[in-house]
Amino acid sequence: MIVAGAAAGGFINGLAGFGTALFALGFFLEVMTATQAVSLVVILSVVSGLQGVYLVRDAMFNNTRRLMRFLLPALVGIPLGIYALAYLEAHTLKLVIGFFLVLYGGFFAFRRNLPQIEGEKPVADMVVGFAGGILGGAASLSGALPTMWCSMRPWPKAETRAVLQPFNVAVLSIAIILFWLRGAYTHETLYHLAIAVPASLIAAQLGITVFKRLNDGLFRRLLILLTFFSGAILLSREAMAMLG
Repeated sequence: MIVAGAAAGGFINGLAGFGTALFALGFFLEVMTATQAVSLVVILSVVSGLQGVYLVRDAMFNNTRRLMRFLLPALVGIPLGIYALAYLEAHTLKLVIGFFLVLYGGFFAFRRNLPQIEGEKPVADMVVGFAGGILGGAASLSGALPTMWCSMRPWPKAETRAVLQPFNVAVLSIAIILFWLRGAYTHETLYHLAIAVPASLIAAQLGITVFKRLNDGLFRRLLILLTFFSGAILLSREAMAMLG
């Protein structure tokens, strides 16, 4: 189950630049506690994500200002999201975000014309990055809003990924530090990590191979489809938690 989860999460990360947790946690939660599973997933997300960052390094360095418009506000939003947990119920927040992902992804997934927002939108970029940081701190959903926003931008696939991948890697790197400070990385978790990392790295390379074969339009449609499936998985997981 650990190898299968790591491979599923690694492949989708290599393909789209996000989604490790949503596609791996279902496997991991069968054989380990929630804390172990989530703390393992954030490391796999960063490890496999670094391969994707290297893949789009040229687009990232050529659009550093754009990336910073997302990332710097997110770094401010993360501690605010953690603080907000004292006043918000993470379960309810996940249900709301999951519903929104399904609504957005389902509406646009099978339309002939994809949504497209032209021109520079620096203020909107910063708002989306800030909100993503808050959601990352409050519910580990940092990538939800940036993915939806970037799927509506007419950027080449490398430029889109040059925002999403470094954004997720940076936010989740902070999550790793927080888990470490909480003592989540026990000997058992590190043992699981030793099993999972090789499978995740290999699967991520397979995902990257598929990514290279996609044109820009197909990649944007893929992001929207994955938005729908991510929301569906999130809703089903939260519904099962309520019934359990």
